[in-house]
Amino acid sequence: MPSTTGSWRSPWCAPTRPAVSPASGRAGSIQRDRWARPTSTASPASGRGAPKFGDLIPHLNESIQGTVLVAHNARFDAAFVRAEYSNAGWDLPWLPTLCTLEASSYYLPDMDRRRLADCCALARVPLRGAHSALGDARATAGLLSHYLDPRNGTAPHPDHLALTAEAAAVVWPGSPTRAPRPAAAITHTRARIQINQAKKAASPPALVQLLADFSLVDALDEGAPASTLPYVEMLAEALEDGEISTAEAQALDDVATTLDQSEQDRAAANRSLLLALSHLALEDGVVSRAEKAELVNVCTLLGLPATLLTHTLDQAEAARHERLSAGLGPLPDPWTLGEPLRVGHKVAFTGCDEALRDQLERRAEALGVRVMNSVSTKTFLLVTDGTFSGGKAADAARVGCRVVHPNDFATLLQHLQPAAVRERKKVPQTGSAPSVSPTGAASPALAERADPAVVRQWARDNGYAVGTRGRLHQALFTAYASRESDVSDPTPAPLP
Repeated sequence: MPSTTGSWRSPWCAPTRPAVSPASGRAGSIQRDRWARPTSTASPASGRGAPKFGDLIPHLNESIQGTVLVAHNARFDAAFVRAEYSNAGWDLPWLPTLCTLEASSYYLPDMDRRRLADCCALARVPLRGAHSALGDARATAGLLSHYLDPRNGTAPHPDHLALTAEAAAVVWPGSPTRAPRPAAAITHTRARIQINQAKKAASPPALVQLLADFSLVDALDEGAPASTLPYVEMLAEALEDGEISTAEAQALDDVATTLDQSEQDRAAANRSLLLALSHLALEDGVVSRAEKAELVNVCTLLGLPATLLTHTLDQAEAARHERLSAGLGPLPDPWTLGEPLRVGHKVAFTGCDEALRDQLERRAEALGVRVMNSVSTKTFLLVTDGTFSGGKAADAARVGCRVVHPNDFATLLQHLQPAAVRERKKVPQTGSAPSVSPTGAASPALAERADPAVVRQWARDNGYAVGTRGRLHQALFTAYASRESDVSDPTPAPLP
């Protein structure tokens, strides 16, 4: 059943995705997640005695007609609902939809990653029962409320406010238009990534750090088609423990199928993730043995040729040697070209003399400056002589990217500066877990029962350094359990 923000007659509706038993076609538990990874799925046993999904459609139509469907990655979730309507012989009309993932670019512009958990963390919206139907629907509703509240600093987008009028004009069908499809012919999405706490006790720190620093913008810069970002996000999560289980592989296949991705799109997405992780490892100029071992493992898991990784690392190492032998010096005084170009910066070219552009690109890459095919929020500057104003120039204006003339870029290259020291994002480390007060001995059973999303929110509210993704350290569960069991002193122990 859909979960609405307020009442059934609210103009906004955060629908959950129905899980239907493939064998019986009967409606089971309602599951929804941003990347469509249900924590449980309906089975013939669990669906026994339940009404068929097609039998519920008239009631669903009555409940959600006149509302705007709201979901995180709405295009993906709506595809499941539309498919189930079609399987039951109904034609689902076009529905006004607000995607809180896409809308986050307007309401929460300063973010690298935009998972439901990421957006909720920045908007301070509780996310309890993550990866469950009701938990995610409530979080999405809370996120919508944050978006539409002008007191949060951003006025609601006019296009979003206009959706309610569009929803009121939708004409809903009163009956099916064809016979339901036979159950044996229906292919249901079986995204069954199960959170298995018995997996390896700790992720390889090198890979955890690289994935913590990874941004979807990096994947786009490396050539991932925009339509594959849900797949890339799920792939990054699956790799956190250094392996891809059979269930995770099946879920990735299902996501690619649902989003109608070609084999070429998927291969490009896999390649972009590997290259992005490789360049993150190279940012400090040295790839550690641990980082290289993890990158080799990722390359193998993704079925990519080892030469791709070898070429990327060798190219960066050669550029590093050239930088070291050249001996980068300080900027001349006076310096009039603003912020200097640094090793590792991303640049793009457009509208330049072909021969000069080729020369500058080769020189830049040899010195460790990355030449990209597109402009994003992470692009340091766009090089152009102003003779052509195309997509890159428009993107540069949109994201506020600096624009320089080829002659100035040559000067910037001549006085290239060392890479800036990058502040690494904090990830939980075994040796730096929060200490626990000895006065409140935690109950192991209580710690195990705690919802990770609740513990994460509690830890963040009480000053612990935790990210919005990845596994939580066991000490955090113990600290949370100690707080619940020690009612005389609710204050958690300070960070070490």
